[in-house]
Amino acid sequence: ARVLEIARRLSRGEALGTGEEEEGCQRHREPLEVFCKEDGTLLCAICRESRAHRAHTVLPVPEAVREYQGQIQARLQTLKDDRDKLLESREAEMRRNW
Repeated sequence: ARVLEIARRLSRGEALGTGEEEEGCQRHREPLEVFCKEDGTLLCAICRESRAHRAHTVLPVPEAVREYQGQIQARLQTLKDDRDKLLESREAEMRRNW
């Protein structure tokens, strides 16, 4: 959900983050530059090097947006295909009942 919100904001040309994150990292007041895949959060350079995230996989924000947008689009297409199949099945069932 966080990645989707980031992607939406970037596509609209808005600044990243919510009111809390607009100034950057709350702890270090640094810009949020990378996305931690394990925690699903944006990190500043200082947080990135902390023990809590050092061993985690991180991506630059634009790369994370592209990656997750692709995954979201693929899942959305699967859902649309499933919906179409259900609608066809429903229509066939209604015809059969008539």
